[in-house]
Amino acid sequence: KKATFNLHTEVLAELDEVVAQGRVHSKNALVEQALLKELKELRRQARQRLWQEGAKDPLLLKDIKDVETAFRTADAETAQRIG
Repeated sequence: KKATFNLHTEVLAELDEVVAQGRVHSKNALVEQALLKELKELRRQARQRLWQEGAKDPLLLKDIKDVETAFRTADAETAQRIG
């Protein structure tokens, strides 16, 4: 889908240069690739913030401890079979 954005002239000039050098398929491809990369990073940062909040939540910490305790025996048995 077509979209319009305003970019600094320096950014556009560098974009033109990498396309002319054949380092990217097209301006659209590079812009989309860059946006996908940035969006992925923003999602990662959001997850990190949630984990940091969760690290302060006593109920979540108890749940994690309970799961670790419940699976400790199964994990040990699996480790013995592998090793």
